[in-house]
Amino acid sequence: MDSRMETTIAGVTWKNPVTTASGTFGSGREYGELIDLNRLGAITVKGVSEEAWKGNPVPRLAETQSGLLNSIGLQNAGAEQFIENDIPFLRQYDTKIIVNVCGKTVEDYLEVVERLGEAPVDMLEINVSCPNVKEGAIAFGQKADCLYDITKQIKRVAKQPVIMKLSPNVTDIGEMARAAEAAGADGVSLINTLTGMKIDIHKRRFVLANKTGGMSGPAIKPVAVRMVYQAAHAVKIPVIGMGGIATAEDAIEFLLAGASAVAVGAMNFVNPYATIEIIEGIEAYMKQYGIKDLSELIGAVEE
Repeated sequence: MDSRMETTIAGVTWKNPVTTASGTFGSGREYGELIDLNRLGAITVKGVSEEAWKGNPVPRLAETQSGLLNSIGLQNAGAEQFIENDIPFLRQYDTKIIVNVCGKTVEDYLEVVERLGEAPVDMLEINVSCPNVKEGAIAFGQKADCLYDITKQIKRVAKQPVIMKLSPNVTDIGEMARAAEAAGADGVSLINTLTGMKIDIHKRRFVLANKTGGMSGPAIKPVAVRMVYQAAHAVKIPVIGMGGIATAEDAIEFLLAGASAVAVGAMNFVNPYATIEIIEGIEAYMKQYGIKDLSELIGAVEE
């Protein structure tokens, strides 16, 4: 293992800076048949809520130019099933486990965080920024005072480091990152999806049953790089960057913008080997430029 690739986030050292974006990788079972999960810096699992959620009505996926719209609505089997079935599967692998936590009320979040307190997982990513959940979650992620409040309450009960996942659907991403940091967050991850819409011109109907959905994929990358740069300059806590990463070159842009790690999302659907190719590509780039340690790249864009 190449220790030059290591990155440390909130006291947790990953073997390399590449994880999966929540909701694009399940808990890794399907991808584990195609790639060696041991090679990933971390696996960030699909959102876990206290009770099972059915998600939104179909259709809830639509392709767009250079992207994907989804309104899945965080469908999942609930915390109990996750702890019983998914954690034992993930523990077989030499990679960090990041659990994405979702809820509709503050209490929902706290229940899941408390339940995971004794579970053998490494970090929590708190999803307060999903545009497809009608009851409240997006509001936490769009108002700085709400974000501060929920972060503070989660930090009181959490046993693992807490990463707050930020919404891009805000006026000032720096303000949101600072609110999370002030409330004690151990890191922030961004961006979640941008709210989008698609209309079938022949049926004159919305393509998604939910009308709107979260836009991901290569089309959003320049927005994501800009927001990661702004967030990284606004706070001292680590930033995990995501949004349209398809190649090692994309990932390196995020590192240079100030991200300590990156997450690969929609591209997993297009190319299930994307994470491994990106890890190898970052290694090759470091060799090419004689970079001895990943930290030399983080935030290294010349002003």
